[in-house]
Order: sequence, then C-alpha cells, then structure tokens
Amino acid sequence: MVSLFDLVLEHRILSESDAAKITKKYNVPLEKFPRILKTDKMIEDIKDSVKPGQLIEIKRNDNGKKYLYYRYVIDA
Repeated sequence: MVSLFDLVLEHRILSESDAAKITKKYNVPLEKFPRILKTDKMIEDIKDSVKPGQLIEIKRNDNGKKYLYYRYVIDA
C-alpha cells in the first residue's frame, strides 16, 4: 500500500552558485528550465523561502532509481 508520504517529493532551493553550476552543466539558461509557480502546492513546504527567479531541485525515487529534476520559479 502506498502512503501519502511516499508521494511527496523532496524540494530544495538551490543557491545562486549551485544554480549557475546546473545551468553550465546542461548549457541552458535559467529561464529555459521547466517552470513552477510560486503558489504551486508541491512547494508548499518551502513557499515562504522561495522567490521567483530561483531554481528548485526536486528529488524523486522511482522503483529504486533516483532522479533529479529542476524547476524555475515564476510568479502566478
């Protein structure tokens, strides 16, 4: 049985230097990353700290495989 806590993904706001490393690694400017609204329910835990223009790292674990996703925060 899957619990609700298994479905919640870990979100972390990247520092400017970490975001710069990710943009360099993928050779993509911040604005070209997939977007997420500042008001999105998925980032409820960090909503007071997150600002538009920041990059968020999302950790996901699917059947033992770990993935990192990145989203660019925008205003609603």
